[in-house]
Amino acid sequence: MYDKDLASHILEQVLKSSKTIRMRFESVQSVDDFTNTPGGMEEFDSICMLLVTIGETCLNLSTSRPGPVL
Repeated sequence: MYDKDLASHILEQVLKSSKTIRMRFESVQSVDDFTNTPGGMEEFDSICMLLVTIGETCLNLSTSRPGPVL
């Protein structure tokens, strides 16, 4: 059985990060928007870090089950 509160918290974090990624992509029209300026590369890096965070956060869903009762 999953810890529902922990799973809910994890999914809320994924949703929050997803919304941030979407917001940061709003002004992007092409790859050049990332690669032509240092600011664009920083934006790209921040989006990549959020994607990594989402991946790591989702891994926690598989471990959100309570341990065995001893």
